[in-house]
Formats: sequence, structure tokens, C-alpha cells
Amino acid sequence: MELRQLRYFVAIVDQGSLSRAALVLHVAQPALTQQLRQLEQELGGQLLLRSPQGVQSTDAGRVFYEHAQAILKQVEDARSAVTQSAERPSGSVSLGLPQSISGALALPLLNAVRSQYPEIALQLTEELTGSLAEQLKSGRLNLAVLFDDGQLTPFSCTALIEEELRFICRSGSAFTPARATVSLAQALQAPLILPGARLGVRPRIEAVTRAAGLVTSNVIEINSIAILKSALLADMGATILPVAPVLAELEQGVLQSYAIHDPAISRTVALCASRNIPLTNAAAAVGKLVRQVSAELCASGYWVGARLL
Repeated sequence: MELRQLRYFVAIVDQGSLSRAALVLHVAQPALTQQLRQLEQELGGQLLLRSPQGVQSTDAGRVFYEHAQAILKQVEDARSAVTQSAERPSGSVSLGLPQSISGALALPLLNAVRSQYPEIALQLTEELTGSLAEQLKSGRLNLAVLFDDGQLTPFSCTALIEEELRFICRSGSAFTPARATVSLAQALQAPLILPGARLGVRPRIEAVTRAAGLVTSNVIEINSIAILKSALLADMGATILPVAPVLAELEQGVLQSYAIHDPAISRTVALCASRNIPLTNAAAAVGKLVRQVSAELCASGYWVGARLL
């Protein structure tokens, strides 16, 4: 198996056809087809399904595509680690951010990287935390911001902030609390719009709820921040979230947030890297900036409900 075969395969999948991949790669299509056939023969299985409309990955092809991407990423990182200097780090760095964090951190971090390290190409990925952890394990991400749920032992982690979770509903909602704060028991009486059972803030909410002798019921499960906000604005229920993903709506006054007590709920946000794959100088520089920008956002109050650790 050769690296060029991996590059060819990834390009074919990305382009959706052999002819388009051949143009992008500047390779004759018969040669590309031959390399793909040799790769499939070596792996002992079909990777792609051909049709007049293009190509589609088989189940085996989808698995191999993820591994091929990770291998090519690590090869590029190894090349960058040799050529770049510590004083002027350069190259590509991939950083994963959860949906509920990107609203607070993504834009300030992008501005900081462009200002301090203009030769670094920062690639931001916004995903659910479970997907980010898998990509970090495989090497497709250099760094990821994850929530410390006790399952981060495969990674090298640095705690960034402790983030408060609040009760959030539409302004003038039928579920608006009578006071400026709400107990957890009172919050659980409203229909709650929350991520799935093992996603995002949900495990933390369930753990605190169980410890308090309470239960969640009447839950609407939505795994998209955009759809969740639409459901809030339609007054289908309330939610328990950090402020960051709904900051714009809170500033506009269309949503309201309330502190939760008896007990309060918070989560620890950590910057994580693989224990097995060394960081390039560029990735280490971005990691340092993540910590620096997080501290500045907490100090300025822009990252509402966040306390620096």
C-alpha cells in the first residue's frame, strides 16, 4: 500500500467521481482506476460502487476513508514538524470544538491565530463531543476541546474553565420562572429540550439530577443547537445549557437565562490532545493560544458563566 493510493482514494471520495478526481490530481483516469483496483485487491474488498452518476463508498470504503484521512494527516504533521521552526510555526492545525463551545471560542481564537501566527492554517471542526473524541483518537484532529466527563483518560488534557449551566427559555414563555433564579427541581417541571442521553450536557445534567434524588422526564431530545434554539423560540419547552451557544439570542432579548440552585450545575471544559501522537510546533502554539484566549474571555466576561481553572 502506498501513500499515493491513499491520496487517490480520498480524492475520489471527496470529488464523487473518478473523472473529477483525475482532473484534481492531474492523473490520467485509467492510471487512477488501476491504482484503485490494486488497492481494493490488496485490502481484499470493494471500496467504491461505480455508477453513471459517480461513485459511492461501500461500508468498507467509509471505514477505510477515515483511516486514510488520519494517515495522510499524520504524514503531513510529521513533515511540518521537521520543516517548521519554533519561532515561526507554520502549517495546518485541526482543532475540534463542541457545538455548545464554538459560539464563545471560535471567532476570538481565529482572530488570535491570524494575528499572532499568520503562517498557521487553522482548521476548525464543529461536532458533537463523541465524534470529536473519536477523531482525536484516530489522529484526524490535532487538538479538541472536550468536556471532562471522567472518560478523557486516553488523552492528555488541560482543564480550561468551569462553565455554569443555566435554565433558558423564550422571553415571555409559559415556562418563565417566577423569580430570578430557579431550583433544579423547579427547572425539571418544565418540558426540557435537551441533547440525547449520551451527548453534550445531557450526561452531566443526569448525573447531578440523580445525585439530588430527582429524575428528568418529559424530555424532547434534539442534537442540533440550531434546531434546539428554534424549538425554544417556538416555546415548545425550556432547556438547561451553558450560555455560549445562545449568547446572541440572549443579547437580543428573545431568550432569557436563569441561574439554577439546589444544586447548581456546571461542567469542566478541557483542551485535549492524543497521548500517542506528538504535537507539531504549530499545534502546540495553537494549544497555548486556546488557553490564553479562554483566560481573556473569562476575564472580560464575554464567556458568560465561565470561571477560569
